[in-house]
Amino acid sequence: MPEASSKAAAPLSAEAALVRPSLKTLPHIANATVPAYDRASLSPGIVHIGVGNFHRAHMAHYLHRLFEMGLDHDWAIIGGGVKPFDATMRAKLAPQDWLTTVVELDPERMTADVTGAMIDFVETTPVALCAALENPAIRIVSLTITEGGYFVDALTGGFDAAHPDIVADAANPDAPATVFGVMLKALRTRRSAGIAPFTVLSCDNLPENGHVAKAAVTGLAALQDAEFGDWVAANVAFPNTMVDCITPATGPREIALVEDMFGMADAAPVTCEPFRQWVLEDNFPQGRPAFEKVGAEFVTDVAPYELMKLRILNAGHAAIAYPAGLLRIHYVHEAMAHPLVRGFLDWLLINELIPTVPAIPGVSFADYHATIVKRFSNSAVADTIPRLCLDGSNRQPKFILPAVRDRLAAGLSVDGLAMEVALWCRFCAALGVDGKPLAVPDDNAESLTRHALAARSRPAAFLEQQSIFGNLADAPRFSEAFGAALDRLWTAGVETTLADICQGAFATA
Repeated sequence: MPEASSKAAAPLSAEAALVRPSLKTLPHIANATVPAYDRASLSPGIVHIGVGNFHRAHMAHYLHRLFEMGLDHDWAIIGGGVKPFDATMRAKLAPQDWLTTVVELDPERMTADVTGAMIDFVETTPVALCAALENPAIRIVSLTITEGGYFVDALTGGFDAAHPDIVADAANPDAPATVFGVMLKALRTRRSAGIAPFTVLSCDNLPENGHVAKAAVTGLAALQDAEFGDWVAANVAFPNTMVDCITPATGPREIALVEDMFGMADAAPVTCEPFRQWVLEDNFPQGRPAFEKVGAEFVTDVAPYELMKLRILNAGHAAIAYPAGLLRIHYVHEAMAHPLVRGFLDWLLINELIPTVPAIPGVSFADYHATIVKRFSNSAVADTIPRLCLDGSNRQPKFILPAVRDRLAAGLSVDGLAMEVALWCRFCAALGVDGKPLAVPDDNAESLTRHALAARSRPAAFLEQQSIFGNLADAPRFSEAFGAALDRLWTAGVETTLADICQGAFATA
């Protein structure tokens, strides 16, 4: 982001009054930049479902910068969602006229922008969301609904048509409860009225996220009506994208930082690293904002970029999360300063993960590796190990296990990846290296811990969780490597095992 577009923190006096961002208070904000465009000049073109921190730091910020250039004012965002956390976010942003303070955590110079790309946020009910999607002005529906929100069957990798929520929406197409059911109801209405369908733009960290979104939407549509399912598949665009910007969760620390450094009493501020990347397929039949003018890259095939990010950055996060969690390291930058955690990360990336990524013309994987090390080491971001450990039962199948399958198919060693999965299993046993209880931040924590403890004497017990591992328990090279790695962690200890890896006493073919 150009330095001129954001304002650095100025020293605040103890008496300085805090300002909560809103259209009324914009003239009184002194320590952050405010929109240079007139919010009244904006009209909606996008409904975004899942208005969390990442969306506001990434897509909404790209739009904000585009609006600052005087461009594409008919592409403003309307927020939406159907989950309780969507309602919570809406309640926080409503008094702020949907404005968000975005702070870039550069250790050399922190800056803050009050961004205004979102101009409304509909009530968080399926009925209200559906009405917003039926609006002819809406040409893109974008999503950040988490990796676990797409109803993916762990065994097949395809759409999970048997999920209870999908079964319910298939039987009740006019009273949907899921995001995808709401989309389909709106698409039926638009089709009947002769209104062109919107483009569905996934901004979640998933391999081939556009294809995954298409599988969910068309899969549910086919269950409701086969002919309609065929129409959706033929007429709705689902471009693949690669998105990237490390965005910590907002807690008391982040709220206090925004108050202390910028004088802003934002109820839901966003802090993020000073890095953004967005690579998209240019498949938007009803048009799109000129995102390329603010740094996005449009390509014919996103898959190589996406795989690079998933296998190096996301899998890299997983590689440091569980050893650091077991060692009770709280911050990611502290984990990067720990020689055993950093050593394991580098070893796994160089030996097993990077070799699974096909070459991309003009891109150096060694440089990308160096860049993520720098990003992970940014102490100002203060990203946390508990955040990286969150939801492993959904993240491991997306970021680690596909690399396992690729290496198995190529006849290559999976010793290092098996060690990463063993570290996750050891973490799921809910005991730190000090023998004291450890929290497992996962919706499936109870089941994970039960299987992890059983795996101490019978490693296959962990791999038999088919909803996570599919048929990998039946792959001898992986199951044997996993069993050996887990036994090593329990008998030799986490630190000794990591030391052996870092010292080269752990070979891979």
